[in-house]
Amino acid sequence: MSFTVKGWCPGALRPMQSGDGLVVRVRPVAGRLTQVQAAGIAQAARAHGNGLIDLSGRANVQLRGVTPESHPALIADLAQLGLIDPDIATEARRNIIVTPFADAATYALAESLQAALAAGPELPGKFGFLLDCGSAPVMADTQADIRFERAPDGQLLLRCAGCDLGAPVTEGRAAEAALDLAEWFVRAGGVVDGRGRMARLIASGVSPEGTLYPQIAPATALSRPEPGLTVQGALVGFEFGQMHAETLAALASLGPIRVTPWRMLLIEGLSTLPGLPDLITEAGDPRLRVFACTGAPGCPQAARPTREIARVLAPRVAAGQTLHVSGCAKGCAWPAPADLTLIATLEGFDLVRDGRASDHPAHTRISPAALPDLPEFS
Repeated sequence: MSFTVKGWCPGALRPMQSGDGLVVRVRPVAGRLTQVQAAGIAQAARAHGNGLIDLSGRANVQLRGVTPESHPALIADLAQLGLIDPDIATEARRNIIVTPFADAATYALAESLQAALAAGPELPGKFGFLLDCGSAPVMADTQADIRFERAPDGQLLLRCAGCDLGAPVTEGRAAEAALDLAEWFVRAGGVVDGRGRMARLIASGVSPEGTLYPQIAPATALSRPEPGLTVQGALVGFEFGQMHAETLAALASLGPIRVTPWRMLLIEGLSTLPGLPDLITEAGDPRLRVFACTGAPGCPQAARPTREIARVLAPRVAAGQTLHVSGCAKGCAWPAPADLTLIATLEGFDLVRDGRASDHPAHTRISPAALPDLPEFS
């Protein structure tokens, strides 16, 4: 099946057309929403969209079902909440993922990095930064081009995607070093026709030099967090990362919110898990092992519905494994490799083992009815 690669992600000022209307992506500053902001997003989703809200793999919030007619009023409401950038270029540059377990120093670094990027080079639309500055990385499977992590001794590292090692940086010079690395990426030929990713450039055999030379391995990464209580508050999940506006409004009444790249929200300050419907609050819930895009008819590029079959197969996915059900070979819901990937086609589903939706399938044209009987799900 053919599909279109746009080379950029939706924003608030630059929404993307989908089968159920415009997708408007809101990028919370440093991944945090005040209670007023979260409640305002919920209200705006009802007033100007279809009331559905997605959590993206880049720790952003997406409002669905917006129309060209309702979009200006939505932007006005979001601007009143301090969630809109002055222009599309500024919005695109603010592609920063911050660990939901951040401390004050990490948030200060995020603020410095955002300010530095305002004077930085023009980067591809999907090029992003990640601040994973806890004692050990916790966002190892979250894609980003330039990453801040910690060495085993606590030293701050600046690491390129595609490199196992990072360059040591001081806290005071961290934002400047990240900007230097971004400029090196451009000079080294990382941008071609407006697109480019750091991992691809590193795979070509080049490497930053001088103070940016990679030399220290980060601390061993921790496993992906599961729903439950943390030092910062309550971590709750959502099936396929989607919620209704009423759910977000209810959570906003409980405390400030940190958005994660794991289809979960962290509600600050809670010492008990909220008892709201439609939340995933149990560790090990099989639905968190399954990634599925909107599928047809919500996405015009999808060949088939995806979430119904994902829901059926979720209990059959072994603990510790991941299943990705994609409506087309773009694989938007999970760009990283999965243990099992199903790709919808007009003839059925293709199956990829240990790969991405764009990889060569081991089996093709599997009927949806036959999927539960495959050895992989038996």
